[in-house]
Formats: sequence, structure tokens, C-alpha cells
Amino acid sequence: MIRKRIEKKAIETSLPKGKISVQFQKPVILLKPGSDTGKSVMQALQKRRSIREISDRELSIQMLSDLLWAAYGVNRKKGPFGIPGRTAASASNSQEIDIYVALKEGIYLYNASRHRLVPVIAGDHRRLAIGKGQAGSGDKAPVRLIYVADMNKLENTSGYREPGLLDPEIQKSYYYADTGLIAGNVYLFAAAKGLAAWFHNCNKPELTAKLKLNAGQRALFGQSVGYPAK
Repeated sequence: MIRKRIEKKAIETSLPKGKISVQFQKPVILLKPGSDTGKSVMQALQKRRSIREISDRELSIQMLSDLLWAAYGVNRKKGPFGIPGRTAASASNSQEIDIYVALKEGIYLYNASRHRLVPVIAGDHRRLAIGKGQAGSGDKAPVRLIYVADMNKLENTSGYREPGLLDPEIQKSYYYADTGLIAGNVYLFAAAKGLAAWFHNCNKPELTAKLKLNAGQRALFGQSVGYPAK
């Protein structure tokens, strides 16, 4: 419902190649995944690591587009249960994790089915995408991903409705695991492209209020991405 309400009010735009910053009120149409494959899977696995020292150098629109697609984009029109498939698995293909993207000009919601960013709130709120005790690390990162779980998507999945999807404790195990799969994609993409990535806590109370999350949504973690500072 939140996504539909935001998109209804917005006017579409596309980004000039190589730039991220745009007039915030308009959705950002992302570019198709690039053809540059970067390192091999084995090389990326060898390079995978958490890097907390991140520079303020902005990512190009192509790099940002590729990052989000690699994280949780649509990679096939028909996946399990006839639902479009994503680059990361989810319980019963419920796709219950939403990715919010905190940039300097504001926070966007990644719409994977249309591969675009939908504006949510203007202003630089990247500090909220990290835990209070971690605020001094990676604070210059140009991109911070925020992972939010939506219980409604789990409980009303178009996939197999196993009883566990209605159990709060089992839901928790699913959305934590599913977030980890997405974060792992981000780590491998970063390693393949020479980027720095760091998976961390987030300021859950303030994000819940700022993003106006409903009772069925949970702010879980953040992940900073950018170029290494050194």
C-alpha cells in the first residue's frame, strides 16, 4: 500500500548517465544491468570482506542500478509458484524484504518489478541506516541500504502458504535468513566491482518513525556501500 501511494503521487524521471543526485520528488528509472561482469564468482568469493572505511565518492547510476539488481532484482519473469523470480531466495517466494536506499538527497524505496527508485522522504538520513554505537564508521558512504521486513507479504504470500508463515518466531527466522541472502549478494557484487561493503545494525526506532512503517513492518539492518577510502 505504501509503495502504491508513493508512486501515485510521483512523476517519473530518468537519471543522466553517471549521476545519482536528481530532483527528489520524482522516481528514478534505473538502467538495465550492465554487460561488464567484473571478477569471476571464485575471485569475488576470495575478495569478499567487510570494509568499514568508505569514501564519499558517489556511485555512477549504472553502478547503483547494477548493485540493486544484484541485491534483489528480478532475474526471470516466472519463478516459483508462477511469481517473478529474484536474485535472492525468500520463504515461499514471498519476497517479504523491502530495500530502502538512503542517498544524500533522500530515502527511496527500490521497486524491483519496475527496476526504479520511488521517493519516500527527502533529506540526508543516511545516519539512521546505522546503529547508534556505530555512527562513526563508514559515515561517508554514498549509499546505505535499509532492509525492512513486511509480515503481510509473508502471511499472504502468493506461494505455498505453510503454517509457519503465520508463526511470529518462524517468521523471524525466515526474514533474518532472507535478509542475509540479499546482503550476501551485495557483498559479492561489491567484491567483484572493487567496492567496499559493510553489513551492520540500523537505528530501528528512528527509521520506523521516519519511514512511517506500519505495525507489520520491521526495520532490520543496514548495509553501507561505496568505494574504499584507502
